[in-house]
Amino acid sequence: MDFGLVLQTDPPASRVISLMQRAEHNGFRYGWTFDSAVLWQEPFVIHSQILARTQHLTVGPMVTNPGTRTWEVTASTFATLNDMFGNRTVCGIGRGDSAMRVAGRKPNTLARISGAMKVIRALGRGEEADLGGGTVVRFPWVGPGAEVPVWMAAYGPKALKMAGEEADGFILQLADLYLTEYMVKAVKDAAVAAGRDPAEVKVCVAAPAYVTADDSPGALAHAREQCRWFGGMVGNHVADLVARYGEHSAAVPGALTDYIKSRQGYDYAHHGRSGNPDTAFVPDEIVDRFCVIGPVAQHIEKLNALRELGVDQFAVYAMHDAREAVIDAYGREVIPVVNPG
Repeated sequence: MDFGLVLQTDPPASRVISLMQRAEHNGFRYGWTFDSAVLWQEPFVIHSQILARTQHLTVGPMVTNPGTRTWEVTASTFATLNDMFGNRTVCGIGRGDSAMRVAGRKPNTLARISGAMKVIRALGRGEEADLGGGTVVRFPWVGPGAEVPVWMAAYGPKALKMAGEEADGFILQLADLYLTEYMVKAVKDAAVAAGRDPAEVKVCVAAPAYVTADDSPGALAHAREQCRWFGGMVGNHVADLVARYGEHSAAVPGALTDYIKSRQGYDYAHHGRSGNPDTAFVPDEIVDRFCVIGPVAQHIEKLNALRELGVDQFAVYAMHDAREAVIDAYGREVIPVVNPG
């Protein structure tokens, strides 16, 4: 199993870069950042510095979207970074929850994501791509062997199907074992139905991880409060699914929709941050299910279970008060056990 670190690009950028260096030193292979131009600093500028100051880390957004940047600009950014540093980028892409809504626009449609994935992947390889209306372009400066894998974030049934049919990887932003099994199966089944080898679609589960010294009530209560924001962030996507499919729908499992009944709104000024006041509705049970918290042994147990479900990468959201401690604990006590030898 690969391991990734996910950060927001809060200033100073030097801090983000330092944490990514620390992650690589501890055996992490992927470095991800949020991409929401109003809320945080420009990620791709910082990605160039992460790549320059690490040796092997693969870097990308979790996630960009096809609405805040034109597709050829996104493709050119990835292709340029790959030309400078080797094929060390990955394009995580989704509907653009915070990026679009903070700018007063609706999240992107699946059709738009589909078109963007095709264009970004093709242009990143140096191939031709149709930008729409018959305008076909190609980057003449992309060399042989260039690749830009495109991994798609998804929750709903149509998005899961499209990820299996079209994406190089599937990003699932929660670590609940039941829902992971349900959604990975949906993606893999769609890949098979499309004539693809399901093993070609990599699976990345991304969720907060918080290592506690023990399983005492006090330690677990603190960990839950540091990670409760995540249930609110996921709740935004769940609310969209409920609006589309209804509260009780065979298309969306009740285990995903039940917990948002007390949700009363969401202020993106606190998006992805511990102490978010808009996430009080998230119960402890959801924090425990969606995140990975507790002593080291509990992390190892859950990660091994995720791997058995077909997960290729676990990406640690580190938006809490113990970023260095969690990175170091994973490098010292978790990664060597999950990946012995």
